[in-house]
Amino acid sequence: MSISNALSPFRKDLFQGKTVLVSGATSGIGIELARGFAALSATVIATGTSREKLDRESGRPENAGIEFRQLDVRDESTVNALMSDLDRLDVLVNCAGISHGGAELDDMTRFADVIDVNLVAMMRMAQAGRKLLSASRGTIINISSMLSYLVEGKSNVVGYTASKTGVLGLTRALAHSYGQDGIRVNAISPGYHKTDMTKPLWSRPESEALVAGRTALQRWGTTADLVGYAVFLASPAAEYITATDLPVDGGYVVGNVVF
Repeated sequence: MSISNALSPFRKDLFQGKTVLVSGATSGIGIELARGFAALSATVIATGTSREKLDRESGRPENAGIEFRQLDVRDESTVNALMSDLDRLDVLVNCAGISHGGAELDDMTRFADVIDVNLVAMMRMAQAGRKLLSASRGTIINISSMLSYLVEGKSNVVGYTASKTGVLGLTRALAHSYGQDGIRVNAISPGYHKTDMTKPLWSRPESEALVAGRTALQRWGTTADLVGYAVFLASPAAEYITATDLPVDGGYVVGNVVF
């Protein structure tokens, strides 16, 4: 799917006058979501930790209109400073995420780092943005993972799996805590989408075929496959939806293992 196809059902001015902040938006899912909101007339702020990546993305024509800012979501003071710079905030997309692979199993420092970036930082961002989101009766979209629902084989990504499972609990709890402010909080759980993080799998024909074979739609997802769901959750069409997770995995989780 292309991003233009994903956005075709939506009005081009859907987010006119709205401000959208996407963390972890210098590659993969994050930058695609930022592009989607920008294409629908939102003022979009995309953050990342790497100055090199920020400069690279800011120079690309497809990212015209997106403002890129450096942000380490582990640093509470810089998170608060960023939020204090904003005049308004309508949509917060918590997309920053990392994995240290098998090192998460035996190295507590790496395990804790994954939990901090993937889970704790979502709470930092939500707390810092709550006042602005309350004023706009805005929405938070947390990016989780299909690993919230299953453990893949002999996977050693224990920090990643634990953090993404925690995202669902955080989403539900915040939805009730922030609901009094008119803030909706939902999650999206991607399946296997072709990103830099999953490249070791989709770049190998054998593992690419195994994933596609278990998926009901018989293919890997693209980052564009996620855009319409984020736009929907942030739109008036979803104004009575909160505390919900939308799996976008092509049916992978409920599929059978392919032999």
